[in-house]
Amino acid sequence: MQVSVENLSSIERRLTIDVPADRVESEVEARLKQTAQSVRVDGFRPGKVPMKVIKQRYGSGVRQEVISEIMRQSFQQAVSQENLNPVGQPSIEPTELEPGKDLQYTATFDVFPEIEFSDLAKLDVEKVDALVEDADIDAQIQQLQEQQQQMKDTKRAAKNGDQVVISFEGTVDGEAFEGGSSQETPLVLGSNSMIAGFEDGLLGIKPGEERVLDLEFPAAYQSEDLAGKAVQFTVKAIKSFKPVPAELNDEFFAKYGVEEGGEAAFRKELRDNMESALQAALLNKLKSNLVEKLVEAHEVALPAALVEQEIGQIRQEMMQQFGGGQQVDPAMFPDELFKGQAEKRVASGLIINQFVRDNNITATDDQVRAAIENFAKSYDDPAQVVEHVYGNEQQLQHFKSVAIEEQVIAGLLGKVNIKDVQGNFQEVMYPPAPEAEEPEA
Repeated sequence: MQVSVENLSSIERRLTIDVPADRVESEVEARLKQTAQSVRVDGFRPGKVPMKVIKQRYGSGVRQEVISEIMRQSFQQAVSQENLNPVGQPSIEPTELEPGKDLQYTATFDVFPEIEFSDLAKLDVEKVDALVEDADIDAQIQQLQEQQQQMKDTKRAAKNGDQVVISFEGTVDGEAFEGGSSQETPLVLGSNSMIAGFEDGLLGIKPGEERVLDLEFPAAYQSEDLAGKAVQFTVKAIKSFKPVPAELNDEFFAKYGVEEGGEAAFRKELRDNMESALQAALLNKLKSNLVEKLVEAHEVALPAALVEQEIGQIRQEMMQQFGGGQQVDPAMFPDELFKGQAEKRVASGLIINQFVRDNNITATDDQVRAAIENFAKSYDDPAQVVEHVYGNEQQLQHFKSVAIEEQVIAGLLGKVNIKDVQGNFQEVMYPPAPEAEEPEA
């Protein structure tokens, strides 16, 4: 077998592979003999069908199968011989298939790029530090109280957050329309569940009061017959309820696992949990800052197959997030929507893998076990979780990767310039959502 390699770019390769004709013909002949032993042809006893008949009936299909198998086998031999590391499946283009002649084809594919690290000491990576303050605990308790709140009758003027039970009827050009009326419908003001202006128009309303709202349907409204049209709603408030946060008492504390010690024990438990969550978030933020700086500092050739694979992964995550268990059309999420994020993920993965190879990083049994036990300690029965992980090869491989990643992050952080920055609990735990990127044209 003869192999020649052509570099089409820093990562794209084209192999031209020649397979001797005698290898192809001998394998075709052997396959035809096997076929002759098993096929049934009218007029001939099993195993006695003349080879001429076998070739006429099955020769073309057998040759095609043999050539496909030889291409697959010879491609694997060629990349091993040339020390190439393909990414994804190659694009195969036959150039000579005539019987009796050497089989020749080309295989075009990407390889994993070789990344040469820049001077990492010149990279400034922010390390945010923060503490859990008493005010953070107070805010968390208030949030929990609101989550457990009850709605109680009120006669006051309605405010945002109040639930108003209403009956309404809508008309367009003086005519009622389908879905435009309802009786005794509960509505939380400020929930933005109605068209723009509807809920604002009910602020200050009291039970028994009626109001007329002159509004307009959005231009992109789901019903084309109503989109952009003026609408008038006659709304009557029947009942009104105000939210009353849950009281801080033993019943409330028990819902969060604190059976004794009252508010002091509850605040301590809450602080411990918040500090644990904060440390995890700070570590993730440091990792994120590190990876972002690495990607910015290194120009990485990205194999198309890896980017496509990552786009598929992100799309699947998006479908699960927005579709839940319902049927969601993947076409709702075009490739361009995820391309930038996918490229960053692929680039960071390639950089980290290069660091692993350059430094021969592996995970010892003790490091893997430490990663598993760290994960298991948040469960009621850590020993059972550890046992379960060791009994599941897929999960065990995951924690081997975790152990390697921890060494990679520690190694990289030891080479870059760390800049300490003071932050606070709210900024770290509830960062503002990043602005959406414009899709590429």
